[in-house]
Amino acid sequence: MHISKPIEGLYPPPFDRYLVLVPEGDIAQMLQEQEREIAGLYRTFSEEQSLLRYGEGKWSLKEVLGHIMDTERVMSYRLLIAARGDKTPLPGHPDQFVNGTSFDRRTLESLLHEFHTVRSAALSLLQSLTPEEYANTGIVRESATSASALAYFILGHAKHHVTIIRERYLPLL
Repeated sequence: MHISKPIEGLYPPPFDRYLVLVPEGDIAQMLQEQEREIAGLYRTFSEEQSLLRYGEGKWSLKEVLGHIMDTERVMSYRLLIAARGDKTPLPGHPDQFVNGTSFDRRTLESLLHEFHTVRSAALSLLQSLTPEEYANTGIVRESATSASALAYFILGHAKHHVTIIRERYLPLL
């Protein structure tokens, strides 16, 4: 499923940092490959290692995975709203969601199972949409935002966090 890169101006400026990380291509295939990459990476961590934080006040590896899942859920909802042409303004997504739960109390395997479920749901939604629906917009952070931008955001956001894991966490293991 090929979705064209989002048109600049049809998403909030803060999205740029994630959208630039995603190449043109089959978004469904890239999401499936990324799911395998993330699951494979996390399966190399022990339960103890998955509690690692690279600094004071930073998220544990489990919390990073939880944040990726929460963000994917929020962005999938926004994508649905935009694809259906609903113009209800949607607020920004707070990073504080991580503070509202305790991903660290969960087993790594339960988090990976949940990640698979969340990614499968996102893929199912993405694969159900038409090119016209991907061009539709909703309102996110007071900006017209295309459904395609939200699909690219899901992939780019997770890619951003995988890079942080590789650069900041893995050297400490």
